[in-house]
Amino acid sequence: MAGTEGIPLLVVVSGPSGVGKDTLLERLAQLNHDMKFHFVVTATTRRPREGEHDGVNHHFLDRNEFERMIAAGELLEYANVYGNYYGVPRSQVRTALAEGKHVLLRVDVQGAERLRSVTPDAVFVFVLPPSLETLEARLRARGKDSPESIRTRLASARAEIAQSARFDYRIVNGDGALDGAVKELIDIIQREARRRPRRAMKV
Repeated sequence: MAGTEGIPLLVVVSGPSGVGKDTLLERLAQLNHDMKFHFVVTATTRRPREGEHDGVNHHFLDRNEFERMIAAGELLEYANVYGNYYGVPRSQVRTALAEGKHVLLRVDVQGAERLRSVTPDAVFVFVLPPSLETLEARLRARGKDSPESIRTRLASARAEIAQSARFDYRIVNGDGALDGAVKELIDIIQREARRRPRRAMKV
């Protein structure tokens, strides 16, 4: 699609914790369509968790290498989260765009804000829950968060949802409606790839 019907895009997908950003992109990758995608593998200094693989879940780097990349300007965006660095390798994004692939990047709302200052012509998509009550139920169902952590995440979600108007598009990821949300994301990408004037994908 990117080569014949429009330009390749950097698509930044964001939203509150538990809204289903990973699930949305995983389902997009599974579907059979004629669009070419690259799903960004971020770099981090944290150690791999059980079952994680280098180059698949993250690029696992030591702190010296990550800080060298920062100094050399090799990261499109990065942050220090609880003592570990996380970042987006610039060369990975550039290479995929040059190959005519749409680049899909999942980040938190703060990461999206940093990217907006670096790549303002990227397509910014905010994923919403149907309601905060639904989001709370999803967080509880994961079984990974304490009651206090869930309260903290919900408070953050309220603040993040309040910022969703700054995004180009908003998609509601409703229960049992995942494929509909994926279709909406695909429609957005197809429409934006053909828009005039074109977005300037400078990374």
